[in-house]
Amino acid sequence: MSAEKMNGTAQGGRAEKRTLTGELQHRYALSKEGARDMLKAFGACTASNIALMFPVGLLYRFVADLLSGVPVTGSRAWLYAAGCVLCLALIWLTTRIQYNATFFATYKESGVRRISLAEKLRQLPLSFFGKRDLTDLTNAIMSDCERLETASSHWIPELIGSLISTTLIALSLFFFDWRMAVAALWVLPVAFVILGCSSGVQKRLGEKGMTAKLECADGIQECLEMMQEIKANNYEETYMSSLRKKIAAVETRTIWSEVGASIFVSGAQMILKLGIATTALMGGRLLVNGQLDILTFFLYMLVVSRIYDPLQVALQNLMAIISLSVQTDRMNSILEAEVQTGEEQLSNQGYDICFDHVAFAYHPGEKNVLEDVSFTAKQGQVTALIGPSGGGKTTVSRLASRFWDISRGRITVGGMDISKVDPETLMSLYSIVFQDVTLFDNTILENIRIGKKDATDEEVMAAAKLANCDSFVEKLPEGWNTRIGENGCELSGGERQRISIARAFLKDAPIILLDEATASLDVDNETLIQSSLSKLIRNKTVLIIAHRMRTVANADQIVVLKDGRIAEHGSPKELMEQNGIFAAMSRLQTEGQKWTMA
Repeated sequence: MSAEKMNGTAQGGRAEKRTLTGELQHRYALSKEGARDMLKAFGACTASNIALMFPVGLLYRFVADLLSGVPVTGSRAWLYAAGCVLCLALIWLTTRIQYNATFFATYKESGVRRISLAEKLRQLPLSFFGKRDLTDLTNAIMSDCERLETASSHWIPELIGSLISTTLIALSLFFFDWRMAVAALWVLPVAFVILGCSSGVQKRLGEKGMTAKLECADGIQECLEMMQEIKANNYEETYMSSLRKKIAAVETRTIWSEVGASIFVSGAQMILKLGIATTALMGGRLLVNGQLDILTFFLYMLVVSRIYDPLQVALQNLMAIISLSVQTDRMNSILEAEVQTGEEQLSNQGYDICFDHVAFAYHPGEKNVLEDVSFTAKQGQVTALIGPSGGGKTTVSRLASRFWDISRGRITVGGMDISKVDPETLMSLYSIVFQDVTLFDNTILENIRIGKKDATDEEVMAAAKLANCDSFVEKLPEGWNTRIGENGCELSGGERQRISIARAFLKDAPIILLDEATASLDVDNETLIQSSLSKLIRNKTVLIIAHRMRTVANADQIVVLKDGRIAEHGSPKELMEQNGIFAAMSRLQTEGQKWTMA
């Protein structure tokens, strides 16, 4: 699958809004090919509905022959038999084409849609994820895609096909008798006016229903993730009471949505049924007055008994189609979100990281969490970021790797403005060890190999040994090929951290970002890892976040951050002599080590 094909969904809403294909792309979160396939589905459903009218025409001719006294025998009987076979063949052919145009094309498009969403999410900056939670995004990829899949394969083509075929048949009825045509068709605009008036109500009900479902899903996910804390604090009953309220809210919203839909849909369907009655009444009146022959009356009664059937089915799903706007708006908010772009060629001269009067806010219009931050992390040196919690240390490290884009100022690597470099290209310069380690449900080897996808097993194991992973891997039943469960649930916190550090060893990038890399390790392992890290960071740019003062005692420079600003900056010795924040933090940790239980 080409990137162009996948990007068609994201670009279609902007580039082709004025075309029918572009409008379909935007309205139903389709790729360009998916929009074209939907147009073909409209045509296929129209042809299928019209094909079902051919038996009506054949029956009309048969009755006409009977009324005129023409004997239906011999060659004429064979002609009608051939007509029946032809009608059946035509219905089979159009139904087959409709099936391929709706179901097969839809399932193909559904795969494209999910991949497009996943690809777009991969390209988005972390600022986007700060506005959306995991449950919301998971629902967009899975539940919303599934609903759109059903709509594209069943609801939308059937509705549009019914509208087109009904319009064509309605126009043909005017050629026989306009009075009977009016009597049969006046119900159509009335029914759709009723449904059109309900679109706003249905959209609001759909939005409230989706909000309730997301809150319920969040509650269930939170319960699963926090089960340990819930049990430890005897919080089960309180939490379950809250969860029951959220589930009840979902049920209430679902009932209201169904009631709202049924009122309008049932009303529209009742109006459609009146068309048969008005046709019979008008035909009876014209027949009595001699203004209409019995054969034409018969024709109209045949047509009205069939013409409403496709619409009756389509109308049942019209409310669901109207409420689709909630799902498509959510998906378009992902597909049309701005991605970080830049040059795919590196132009840096060295690996010094320079912050030049940098300011940053997580969301536009909010207060800056960083203000006028300026310092240089030099190649071959260790720069430590310390300070009180919430001071901006982690934010600085994330900005250095362009996980977010700054609000003001400039960040360079070797003189290269990182805001003008493609994030994936830029990331080749960084090895990052996060405090919160994320692992995959795979083997230990493959979890480490993420650092360098083409690394051999020998290279992976060498990096793992530098991170002291072999000490626990050898005790596992399948050694390096042991699966570690979802997010490494089979391992301890220290073991998970060592795997993360092994990834950094394996990648061996020129810039190292360490966010409390040894926080989850015991004293023995911390000492071993620090010895290994000292080898890793030689001649590299190292930016380290730490709360333990002994971790940064040998740093070349320390940047103390407080309330989003640089409060102190210098070597450990210089900052101790200043007797400021760094000195105070050092004294507090020294005193804390003397703490004993009374």
